[in-house]
Amino acid sequence: MQYTTLGNTGLVVSRLAFGAMTFTAGDRSIGAVYKTDAEAAAALVGKALDAGINFFDTADAYASGQSERILGEALRTRRDEVVIATKVGFRTGTPLTQAGLSRRHILWSVDQSLKRLGTDWIDVYIVHKEDPYTPLEETLSALDEVIRSGKARYIGFSNWSAWKVAAALEIQKANGLAPFTHGQMHYSLLGRDVERDVIPMIQRYGLGLTVWSPLASGFLSGKYTRENLGDPDNRYSGFDILPFDKEQGFRLVERMRTIADAHGASVAQVAIAWLLAKKAVTSVLLGASKPHQLADNLGAAELTLTEGEISALDAETVPAPVYPNWFIDNLADQPVAQVLGKGR
Repeated sequence: MQYTTLGNTGLVVSRLAFGAMTFTAGDRSIGAVYKTDAEAAAALVGKALDAGINFFDTADAYASGQSERILGEALRTRRDEVVIATKVGFRTGTPLTQAGLSRRHILWSVDQSLKRLGTDWIDVYIVHKEDPYTPLEETLSALDEVIRSGKARYIGFSNWSAWKVAAALEIQKANGLAPFTHGQMHYSLLGRDVERDVIPMIQRYGLGLTVWSPLASGFLSGKYTRENLGDPDNRYSGFDILPFDKEQGFRLVERMRTIADAHGASVAQVAIAWLLAKKAVTSVLLGASKPHQLADNLGAAELTLTEGEISALDAETVPAPVYPNWFIDNLADQPVAQVLGKGR
């Protein structure tokens, strides 16, 4: 296993982390995802620990809090050895107050998460999404209180826009508030949007980057075909939330299969190894629900792609340019007459 520090902190985390979103004690509200019971979860956590993983991730909204309970129990005897991250922000109950990033909800939620996890502290407390209704200053003040109370050691963000993170960091710095340490964002060969603004921002501020859904909800495992993608037994039949061109995805998988065969590896290992090769990436969350999936994903730690292979995959999936990025990258240092002349 490879290890690194989380952003500009001294917290040592494994470069492969374990995501517990699939853990459930009966909640099947997202049946394509919530499918790993406590016994199976304990076995998966054990295999992850044996492989050297020390970084485990969950959220208060996963399976109505059941994911936190099951993960906490699975790690109970190893608590001092591991880093646990959980999140706040999504709706966790029917009352209007049980959602968002208000001071009330954050301070209530962290106590509920501590109870479910069966621990005295959370290593990394993450705001799960943006809250358009709560002033940013209120959210940041509440997170600072969570840190100062000792209920969490570090804070992070997930699924936030780059501008809002930058604004938050400046507010935290100006007011002596606990700063964000990293972002947990979606990043994969089929979802490279973070390269436009998020990654330049986190590099500017020295933040870490942890990655969710590195296999694009399993698409980059190579197990799907054009014929079976809609089968009711697979994840895509009930959890197709990632916007990408499926046809491009199938072409990419065939290119990845060639690279995988050259290394005696799997398509999934190539997808994860590509992420691990990215300088900005701190850790990649593995969301396996079966032992053989986890074993295969763990093999990515031993796979090193060549520079040529990485470049080829980069070229295969380059994100379409958006404004003002294309202007900044291609035109900003050219004479005005030359820039304007291109439009005639």
